[in-house]
Amino acid sequence: MHIRGEEKLNKFAQRHPNARSALNRWYRLMEEGTFSSIVELRETFPHADPVPARSGQISGSGERTTLTVFNIGGNKARLTAFVHYRKQTVSIRRVETHAEYDKRNLRG
Repeated sequence: MHIRGEEKLNKFAQRHPNARSALNRWYRLMEEGTFSSIVELRETFPHADPVPARSGQISGSGERTTLTVFNIGGNKARLTAFVHYRKQTVSIRRVETHAEYDKRNLRG
């Protein structure tokens, strides 16, 4: 798959160096993988969860209505991305700690 937004991985890893190896592993597996659905994606990332995108999060075509949230490094970090299976692209939206993710999602 082609990955967009990898600079967000580097930025997070600079703030949280202990997450670098887990982020590199995620990147390598995604880049080498070919996934046609969330079912196939979960064969490699069992804890990847599809979540509906809130209004304002959808960019471009109406096809991207679901985000995928990946648990990184034993659930210490969350990586949120649009996975476009037909085009084989992943657009990273954000990488944050679990606490940051929870706080942002509790605000609604």
